[in-house]
Amino acid sequence: MSASPPSSDAYALDPAGVRRSFDRASTGYDDAAVLQAEVRTELLRRLELTTLEPRRVLDAGAGTGHASRLLKARYPSARVFAVDSALGMLRTARRQRSWLRGFDRICADAERLPLPDASVDLILSNLLLPWCDPDRLFAEFRRVLAPHGCLTFSGFGPDTLRELRAAWARVDAHSHVHRFLDMHDVGDALVRAGFAAPVLDVDRYTLYYTDLRALARDLRAVGARNHTLGRPRGLTGRRRFASLEAAYETHRHAGRLPATYEVVFGQAWAPLAAAAARADGTVGVPLTELTRSLRERRGS
Repeated sequence: MSASPPSSDAYALDPAGVRRSFDRASTGYDDAAVLQAEVRTELLRRLELTTLEPRRVLDAGAGTGHASRLLKARYPSARVFAVDSALGMLRTARRQRSWLRGFDRICADAERLPLPDASVDLILSNLLLPWCDPDRLFAEFRRVLAPHGCLTFSGFGPDTLRELRAAWARVDAHSHVHRFLDMHDVGDALVRAGFAAPVLDVDRYTLYYTDLRALARDLRAVGARNHTLGRPRGLTGRRRFASLEAAYETHRHAGRLPATYEVVFGQAWAPLAAAAARADGTVGVPLTELTRSLRERRGS
């Protein structure tokens, strides 16, 4: 008889554990962060579709600072804030600050930003969302974003690491892979936070490995360790890992093991006027404001 699946609370994250993982990963992160770099490039490309001229830019979950450097290059007169909760990442990010005026590095939790209300014009956040509570994160982004400011971000969708999740499900009932948000749930969270004109879409990436150990090494190298509260305590023994390997082998194709990543891309805007909160907790944004935001985004 199969064990019952873990409760939703089992997928809640341990923030201190997450921070420690990224601290440990900071020195070798860039060598393994192939997917993260690809998604970052796509996020920055999408900014070309806007006519923004921001004075202050926030790179939330800045990691080793590559996006901060590129944002400074794109908006040289803007002040760029690179925020990350892992001090090791920000120390490594110093390497990106060797030209122009660089950017400001701030060690802080993105859900509690040490920035004033309405103080930034653009927020870029690459793959930070899976490591945060979406309502708290978007509420904080909305707080610091100035009227008509832009939020552009990426996160992982529920099909991410589906092969690994399926393989672990054949071994035990613990939570081994994070539960990632569906695109529609992300959109709902943006609306609850008071954002206007949210636009979301999904793309899929597949990385291939010779064996499961290579995938595990890459996940550790980018700080993506299991920090769900329902994770098993203690090390994975040889027998259990062998069972996991056997289960994952069913996904082998053309001699390689796939690791699927579903990436959710999102963009939303701070309305020009305060959104009206209704009694049921939903947020109303005037239609004229949505129309104006969309028109200005398209450059018309």
